[in-house]
Amino acid sequence: MREILHIQAGQCGNQIGGKFWEVVCDEHGIDTSGNYVGNSPLQLERVNVYYNEASGGRYVPRAVLMDLEPGTMDSLRTGPYGKIFRPDNFVFGQNGAGNNWAKGHYTEGAELIDSVLDVVRKEAENCDCLQGFQICHSLGGGTGSGMGTLLISKIREEYPDRMMMTFSVFPSPKVSDTVVEPYNATLSVHQLVENADECMVLDNEALYDICFRTLKLTNPS
Repeated sequence: MREILHIQAGQCGNQIGGKFWEVVCDEHGIDTSGNYVGNSPLQLERVNVYYNEASGGRYVPRAVLMDLEPGTMDSLRTGPYGKIFRPDNFVFGQNGAGNNWAKGHYTEGAELIDSVLDVVRKEAENCDCLQGFQICHSLGGGTGSGMGTLLISKIREEYPDRMMMTFSVFPSPKVSDTVVEPYNATLSVHQLVENADECMVLDNEALYDICFRTLKLTNPS
């Protein structure tokens, strides 16, 4: 079977990743506790690409969730799909990166990266034929950009022949949270050029437009 290992980094990565798993679970007919409740055998086709099958026929996402502060992790855990993930695959610090790329890449993130790599190795070893990695992160903050690109470079060293694909949310001046977003993004892009095979570029402003115009949300988060 050809497996993909999914990684989500930082607040943005975990929010997008959480929604990704909701959609994938819905497609495969898997409920919030990991049990198959679908109505067509086609839904279980290729289910092993994103899921490990655990005891009792439960399906567990092949996902690694990381952040430098516990807030987003806690809201994911207490959300509708929180119990579907392996508890050991939540890796988080306490101090945050403070929207600082260098903190995510060289200090706070560097201290946590070995714990993340241990979880990545464990998941990779459980695969029959790992095809590659996909990572959800933003380039405007500190964790997704700094620690996310650090993880990508470490995985590239350890698994040079596996595919590396990113879903990278680029900052936009119109919906900017912090003044340092362009710096964080510039430092990250260099790392992506070096270490990623393909990048799905998501523009933060375009995402906001979809929320406002299509989904009619008043306060997208």
